[in-house]
Amino acid sequence: MWRLNKVRHKAGRQGDSLEELRLKRRDHEKALRQARRDRQLVSRRLLLSEDEDQPDVFMDTAPGEQDVVCLFQKLKHSGPEREAQLKALSKALRDPSARLTFLKQENGMHLLVSLLTGSNAQWRLQAGRCLHELSLSAHTSVAAACLPATTYLLTYLSGQSTKFTELCLYTLGNLCPDSAVQDKLLAQGIIPALASCIENQRHNLAVVEAVGFTLSQLLQAKDAAEKIIPMVLASSLPSHLLSVLTPDPNFGLAPAIECAWCLHYLTCSIVDKRELLAHGALSQCSSLLVSLGDAIAVGNKEEGIELLVCPLLRCVGNLLASCPVGDLNTQVCDVHLVVALCALIQAYLQTRPALARESAWVLNNLTAHSSDFCSALLSFNLVPGLIQLLPFSQGINTLILRVLANVSHKKKFCVQLGQLGLLSALCATLKMTDQEMVTLSLDILFMLVSSTPQLAEEFERQGGLSLLEAIQYNSEGEMRRRATYLLEHHLLLL
Repeated sequence: MWRLNKVRHKAGRQGDSLEELRLKRRDHEKALRQARRDRQLVSRRLLLSEDEDQPDVFMDTAPGEQDVVCLFQKLKHSGPEREAQLKALSKALRDPSARLTFLKQENGMHLLVSLLTGSNAQWRLQAGRCLHELSLSAHTSVAAACLPATTYLLTYLSGQSTKFTELCLYTLGNLCPDSAVQDKLLAQGIIPALASCIENQRHNLAVVEAVGFTLSQLLQAKDAAEKIIPMVLASSLPSHLLSVLTPDPNFGLAPAIECAWCLHYLTCSIVDKRELLAHGALSQCSSLLVSLGDAIAVGNKEEGIELLVCPLLRCVGNLLASCPVGDLNTQVCDVHLVVALCALIQAYLQTRPALARESAWVLNNLTAHSSDFCSALLSFNLVPGLIQLLPFSQGINTLILRVLANVSHKKKFCVQLGQLGLLSALCATLKMTDQEMVTLSLDILFMLVSSTPQLAEEFERQGGLSLLEAIQYNSEGEMRRRATYLLEHHLLLL
């Protein structure tokens, strides 16, 4: 279960009860997740403190800018009320304008950093929460103002308090999309610090999730391929990310989701993927897809599961494109991956067509150079289901045709494809207005009719000659040439 009751994206909260805030938060996260499925999205996260996580707490109206000024003046003087004042300040800083007001106070950030690095553990925690609230601001001046705190936030990643470590991680993750903060964090050693943190806290999945979030923010930088990814690949992070992929049933999907997105950003940003292949990334991601496909096929609707499926599909698709043909069967050992991919296409076809398209893309990459996986499509009787998808648009039918082309490229499978109804399906796709669909259909038809005269005769019986003759008058020259070639060399000779 995605930890909705613990971590949320930035959202306004003034004047709402906690229950109302949670409902708004869930709606806001739903929109953010939808965006994240189809494009990279840098986001900010708010970590709720324990007292706010209780259902009976009511959030009063957030203090205004004047309250921030008043609290700052009080905080200058040490005393037993300081912890309460810091708690009040962290709540006040939820107001975007109050954050800017605080930064305008002379030595305001200096005071906050001094409390963050002081000996009083409670003051240190509350100062960290104030910084966390500041990190949620989208205003460019706020990230720059928080720069003096980054050194200490990194240091606390190796501390004893896991709750404070988690808080520091989310604060760093919120700040690091800013280029100046990012450069300083890289110089201060954030990559080794994250690697050490995930290794030391590998049994604390809340911290692992936070490491994944912070790393994913870094990996989405425009210059990540040059500045960040080489450092990540040289560290122990890839192996740790892979070790977290299998979800913990007692904790939920969140850590696996964050780590899967990190792996996606790695696979789509580097040309040479041999290191990731050597780590077993393709093997582990494909094995998990098999498990998820099986679960989804029997109706698993666990919230957030598509957020894990999406980056895994992209990882597998990208790694398949780079995997040497001779290593494919050792990297992807389970032929049931084709069953899982077909199940995902069917499950998401109506509700999330983008995910269905990604699944079809992976299936295309999987069958492009492997007779074994093409054979598996026939052995598991998956081809009829694929043929039924040809009327669908949004790029899905084009990818399905490419998969069928991969299978028909192996002549030994052509007769089976004809028996399963592919010729009649081609008669329908040859009538489409989409030029790419017609061109692909002509390619598949060529492979079928050139494999055996029986298929050529069957195509003629189904009225295929008139379709090709009509294409001879098409305005697109390549389509005309292919249709003419088929007629003159394979069909009119019968």
